[in-house]
Amino acid sequence: MDLSGMMKQAQKMQEKIAGVQEELAGKTVEASSGAGMVTVTANGRQEIVSIRIAPEVVDPADVDMLQDLVTAAVNEALRSSRNLMQEELSKITGGLRIPGLNL
Repeated sequence: MDLSGMMKQAQKMQEKIAGVQEELAGKTVEASSGAGMVTVTANGRQEIVSIRIAPEVVDPADVDMLQDLVTAAVNEALRSSRNLMQEELSKITGGLRIPGLNL
């Protein structure tokens, strides 16, 4: 394959990746902690979309527990979002590690 052909293939792959990244903004994952007391939704671009907190877990005398539950749910939602992104991008790259894609 000549250099021109390789460049065209690279450009096509780049366009496909950009399309997948755009689609990922519309896909969401959820994670919860404390048996569902705190639920976090993130999109496929690793952005937190929403946080739901059950009223009964809000205890002014135990703010530390609420902070721990939120932290745990956010971290799990972000892990799930990264996994979603890796799955979607690996469909295009065939598992090939491409620098700068954060796979």
